[in-house]
Amino acid sequence: MTAQWIDNRKSLMFFSGRSHPELAEEVAKELKVPIGTQVARSFANGESYVRFEDSVRGSDAFVLQSFPAPLNEWLMEQLLMIDALKRGSAKRITAILPFYPYARQDKKHRGREPISARLVADLFKTAGADRIITVDLHADQVQGFFNGPVDHMHARGTLSEYIKQNYSLDDLAVVSPDAGRVRVAEKWADGFGGKPLAFIHKTRDPLVPNQVTSNTVVGDVAGRTCVVLDDMIDTGGTIAGAVRLLHESGAKEVVVAATHGIFSAPAAERLSSCGVKEVIVTNTLPIPAEKRFPGLTVLSIAPLLARTIQEVFENGSVTSLFDGIA
Repeated sequence: MTAQWIDNRKSLMFFSGRSHPELAEEVAKELKVPIGTQVARSFANGESYVRFEDSVRGSDAFVLQSFPAPLNEWLMEQLLMIDALKRGSAKRITAILPFYPYARQDKKHRGREPISARLVADLFKTAGADRIITVDLHADQVQGFFNGPVDHMHARGTLSEYIKQNYSLDDLAVVSPDAGRVRVAEKWADGFGGKPLAFIHKTRDPLVPNQVTSNTVVGDVAGRTCVVLDDMIDTGGTIAGAVRLLHESGAKEVVVAATHGIFSAPAAERLSSCGVKEVIVTNTLPIPAEKRFPGLTVLSIAPLLARTIQEVFENGSVTSLFDGIA
């Protein structure tokens, strides 16, 4: 009997949905791999269709999708891509969600509400995803919603390095936009060498979305460059209110750093007129020209995503990418 040689070498295949082609191209360039060829389109009634043009059998497939509006369309497209990969006999499928959809709906605030972030995790598992890679979840508990490995990456290294290179740390103060993110702000303050910490006391009406009232600054910010931290900026109301309060409290200047720039209207108008010196975000979401404004800086998350993909593919240590960030 003639022995047959079986090629057990792994094959990395990288695919992207249609929502953020610029980020996909950057990640592919970092990985030095092509973006897999596919057909993707939307029918007149809103249904999505995808088909991969190359064989994916036995591959280690990574599927990137970002979630700007219309979020539900892009979510469905990524689920269909994963289902197609599973039916095409991909060996392992990793869903890359730089911005996790529905992450703010991570618990029930009132009776008869869904836990939408959990439902999204269940959808990805049912579609056939073996693993999820995401960046700066709104709530850490979302990691536990997915029945499989979740690589929760952090953009703090990218954002803080930019701040260190462009601002003096001598009179820096780190500011949390609310009490709930004080622990994250503490890590930033430690990373800057033990800088002072402050937070904004605010109130929110659970019945009215995207409306927050900033009340007062807790902590001494007089004469300091204040770095306000958040995981995402949506309509910009919280951040604009925080910037004004900090100036009223004697801050020398205010810089904002956030991972996800959603920038729903009227965010651009609010942020460009609130007195902030600079707003720094990453490109986990596409930011078209109409959402940009003076003082906005967009940093690329592609190197972090590419290194994470490489470590997962090679069965390496994703934790090693944190560089002390937790």
